[in-house]
Amino acid sequence: MAKITGAVDIDRERCKGCDLCVVACPCNVLKLQTKDVNDRGYHYAQDIAPEACIGCAACATVCPDGCITVYRVVEKS
Repeated sequence: MAKITGAVDIDRERCKGCDLCVVACPCNVLKLQTKDVNDRGYHYAQDIAPEACIGCAACATVCPDGCITVYRVVEKS
């Protein structure tokens, strides 16, 4: 049976740190960066547990700025 995993790509420079993606993620893959800021001065989202991503794209759906792209990867075994 094929295993489906996800990969999250975040445009950190466009992210304004609204935290909606972090709340929407059912697998706790995302977290706001607390130390660094992007060029616009915002704390940005980052994937802290990429191996836990299931590719549901809930984070990309709620992102108001379209900063997140989710890829679904099928691993055949």
